[in-house]
Amino acid sequence: MSDATTTDLYEVTMVMSYLQEGMTGPATFSLFVRDLPPGRGFLIAAGLESVLDYLSGFRVGPEDVDAFASALHRPPRDLQPLLGTEFTGRVRAVPEGRVVLAGEPLLEVTAPLPQAQLVETYVLNQLSHQTAVASKAARCVLAAAGRPVVDFSLRRTHGPQAGFQAARLGALVGFAGTSNVAAATALGVPAVGTMAHSFVEAFSCEEDAFRAFARSHPGPVTLLVDTYDTEGGVLVAARVLRDLDRGPGCAVRLDSGDLGSLAVRARAILDGAGLTDVRIVASGGLDEYALDDLVRSGAPIDTFAVGTRVGVSADAPYLDSAYKLVEYDGRPVMKLSSAKVTAPGPKQVFRRPGCADVICLAGEQPPEGALPLLETVMREGRRTGGPPTLAESRAGCCADLDGLPSAARRIRAPVAPRPVASRALGELTARVRHHIEEQLSAAPTPSPIPERTVPGPHRTGTR
Repeated sequence: MSDATTTDLYEVTMVMSYLQEGMTGPATFSLFVRDLPPGRGFLIAAGLESVLDYLSGFRVGPEDVDAFASALHRPPRDLQPLLGTEFTGRVRAVPEGRVVLAGEPLLEVTAPLPQAQLVETYVLNQLSHQTAVASKAARCVLAAAGRPVVDFSLRRTHGPQAGFQAARLGALVGFAGTSNVAAATALGVPAVGTMAHSFVEAFSCEEDAFRAFARSHPGPVTLLVDTYDTEGGVLVAARVLRDLDRGPGCAVRLDSGDLGSLAVRARAILDGAGLTDVRIVASGGLDEYALDDLVRSGAPIDTFAVGTRVGVSADAPYLDSAYKLVEYDGRPVMKLSSAKVTAPGPKQVFRRPGCADVICLAGEQPPEGALPLLETVMREGRRTGGPPTLAESRAGCCADLDGLPSAARRIRAPVAPRPVASRALGELTARVRHHIEEQLSAAPTPSPIPERTVPGPHRTGTR
C-alpha cells in the first residue's frame, strides 16, 4: 500500500459520495491555526517540503482500493472509482521558516474536490506537527541569546521519522548540530555527541574512562563529568584535558543538578587549571524556559543541548489547526459553527514591516510596502521549483524573528501580534454569512419528532 491509505476513513467516505454525485469541480481548502497555544507569541511554518513530496507522488493504486474496501466492509468493485486518482492541483503556501500568526493560512490547496479532500489528513498531520516543533525550537534559539543550541531529541521523539524531523527543524531555525547521525548525514549539518554515563560506569574510575575515550578519539573531546560527583568529575576532566593538550574545542558536559551553580564552579576549576578555552556544555531536560533562566542568571554555559521537551514540543504538543473548504466551483463557502467560524474565499497574507499582517482575498493588490507570504509552490501536481536550502530557510526565519515585536519574542508571557482582515475579505464574509442565514431562515421548519408512548406495566384486577 502507498501513502494514499494514510488517511482518516471519513475522507474516503466523503470522496465516494462526491464521485457518485459528480462533484469534481475545483475546490480550495485553507489550512490555518485558529489560536496560538498558550505561551506562544508566534509560529514558524514548517512541514511544507514533506507535504509537497507526498502530493508529488500521490496515487491511489489497486492495493489502496483493496484497503479502503476492507475498511468499509464493501466489495473492491465499489471503490474502483478511486483507482488511479492522482493529485493534479495547485498549492500556495508560506515557505518553511517564515513566521505565521493565528488565522493566517499556512497553505491553500486548489484541486478537484475529491483530490483536495482525500489528502487532508496527511497534509494536516505534517504541517501541524512540524510547525509545533519548529516553533518550540525557534524559541530555544531566542532564549540562548547567541549561544549554540544542539538537538539531542532522537531517543525521546515519537518515532524515528519524528526524530529526523526534529533534527531538520532545529537546523532550519538555527541549531548548530544534532546527535542524529542519519539526519546529520542527509542534511549536511554537524553531528554532535559526547558519551553516556554508562561509558563512565563501565570503567573502574572516571579518569580511566576519560583517558580511554580520549585515546580512541583524536582531536577535541567532550567529557561527561556528573556520573558521580560533578565537581570531582570536573577536577578529573581538567587533569586529563591538561595532559592531552588537544587545543581549542574540548569541553565538559553537565547533565543534571543545578546547572547554573555547577557551571560557575566548573568554570572556576577549569580556569584555575589554565583551561580557559575548554567549553561547558549543558543538557538534561532543557527547553527555552530553562535556557532563558540560565542566560539571565549569567551562567557560564557555552552550548545548550536540548532533547525531549523540544523534540515533542512538550508544553504545546499540538496546534488548533484546521483544513477548511473556502470555495467550491467558484462559490465561496464558510462555516458558522460557534467558536469555529471560517472566512470564505482563497486568501493571501501581506506583511508590512512594523505593521500588522493583513489577510486579504487572493486577488487583492498588496497594501503599500507589503510583501505576500503565500507563494505558488505546486501547479498541476508538480513543484514549481526546487526546495530551498536549509540556509535559505534559516535566513528567512531569522529575518522574520528579528521583525517581530519584542513582546512576541518574549519567552514568558509573550503577546502575539494579531493580523487584520482586509475590507474586501470582511465584505465577502458578511455577504456569504447573510446568504447562508437567509437560506436557513427560508427553509421549512422541521416537524417535531412525535414522542414515543411507552406502555406501563401490565396490571390485573381493580382497586
